Amino acid sequence: MNPKPNISLVNALIRITCGFTFLAWSTAKLSKRPYNQSYLWIAMLAGMKIAEGIVRYCPLVALYDKKEEFLPNKQTPHPQNHHHDVKENKEQIDISSSKEAAKIMEEFNPEKIFSPEDMKKN
Repeated sequence: MNPKPNISLVNALIRITCGFTFLAWSTAKLSKRPYNQSYLWIAMLAGMKIAEGIVRYCPLVALYDKKEEFLPNKQTPHPQNHHHDVKENKEQIDISSSKEAAKIMEEFNPEKIFSPEDMKKN
């Protein structure tokens, strides 16, 4: 089996760099605390990222690409009606999002969260 590269060169270089960084960090921590299993797991995951960067193949990206092949395409409405529906939906989203934003701003008002003593400067 010869997998085709499914990540870009820049992505591979980032994976290699981060992998070596986490591998160095986890091995340093393992030398101080060899009984801690979490550092061993981080070292193994970092090694996996290094290998993905070298080979330029990520199994999770391949799995995601396969998933896209098996999902059925959504039916799109008739183009003439679709343009009108998009305008209505956009206006509805703008109205609802502004109302939701105002509600959130009311909930996170500093006067409601903090007491008057907290608001005073020392």
